[in-house]
Amino acid sequence: MTDLHAKLKEIFGFDHFKGDQEAIIQSLLDGNDTFVIMPTGGGKSLCYQLPAMMLEGTAIVVSPLIALMKNQVDAVRYTSGDSLVAHFLNSSLSRTQAAEVKDDLLKGQTKLLYVAPETLSREDTIGFLQQLKISFVAIDEAHCISEWGHDFRPEYRRLREAISAIDPNVPLLTLTASATPKVQQDIIRNLGMENAKTFISSFNRPNLYYEVRPKPADPMTLHKEIIRFIKDNPGKSGIIYCLTRKRVEDLAQLLVLNGIRALPYHAGLPNEERAQNQDKFLMEEVDVIVATIAFGMGIDKSSTTTSPRASRATTRRPAAPAATAARASASPSIPSRTSKGSTSSSPTATSPSRRWRASWSTRWSPMPRARPAGGSTSCATSARTTTSPTAATATTATTPSPRSRPRRRCSMPSRPSPP
Repeated sequence: MTDLHAKLKEIFGFDHFKGDQEAIIQSLLDGNDTFVIMPTGGGKSLCYQLPAMMLEGTAIVVSPLIALMKNQVDAVRYTSGDSLVAHFLNSSLSRTQAAEVKDDLLKGQTKLLYVAPETLSREDTIGFLQQLKISFVAIDEAHCISEWGHDFRPEYRRLREAISAIDPNVPLLTLTASATPKVQQDIIRNLGMENAKTFISSFNRPNLYYEVRPKPADPMTLHKEIIRFIKDNPGKSGIIYCLTRKRVEDLAQLLVLNGIRALPYHAGLPNEERAQNQDKFLMEEVDVIVATIAFGMGIDKSSTTTSPRASRATTRRPAAPAATAARASASPSIPSRTSKGSTSSSPTATSPSRRWRASWSTRWSPMPRARPAGGSTSCATSARTTTSPTAATATTATTPSPRSRPRRRCSMPSRPSPP
């Protein structure tokens, strides 16, 4: 049997797995369909990145967000030291760039290919992938498959048809952080994974808390509060979510005029500018990204901060759902690399500061931790929550210590549009 620990050390520099990571990876290596539910930040990406490196051929990773694809491809390339080991195919690529990616795939130089569900469902993509040796297909954010899931994308419902056309016998790995029993059954039925091995973890996140507070009705008051909050947390990073591109541009300009290093991010920007803005944020050349909700989910970013204190704010810790009491197994999580050969399971192990996010709409999706500029890896973390119809904003944050509980202010953006 393959020594997974040796491969883990060789490829990623970690000494050991966490939780059920090893069992999930072994299940996939054995050719089994595998169904994984683990909280955001639990280490889902390692469950397909390591086996992709070990198996013959190319693994396809279905991901709904362009920003997430780019971030994960950059991370895998950095870890492996090979710029050809991972690619993505989505609408951000020009025809020339897409042709170069396909050329690398045909040469057998790429182990991981990230695609949007819309891309994988196209006939030309299916025809091209039929020429390749596909090791397995991983479907991230698998709850999108279910009509009862969050951020529903209709293209996810057609994935089984596309995958069967490429290779009907290819193993499937589905991963999600949020799926009720009803959603789980719908995912399994839609993908034909009745015999899949299942790994379900606890959803209790003791390091997170949620806060709901009223949103100022006056835009000027709201903008002053945002600016004051950012300036009260110098050197910290944050994301402000807006529902429209115009509000993104206007707020980013307002922050810059008030001496704050901020950049916009939305689908209307040129691909090159959008990628540059994301990279500048990750490399801490800017402190704030003002974005539509297509940015941030799954993105690694280490430095974090707190939200402003407000009167009549409510705070509570999330409790584990009763359904997790009968969970099949503890979920794995990807180790945070603090130095070569050492790992940490804490979401805050490599980040002394705290993350904040701000959004001034009706829904939010928070941002996970990042790879620091020095190259160390870290657990990706994020969360989703909902507010009551009367609540205008919601806040969530990691809790480093009882003395100082950080907060980040956000409201929940609407579901992301297709890449």
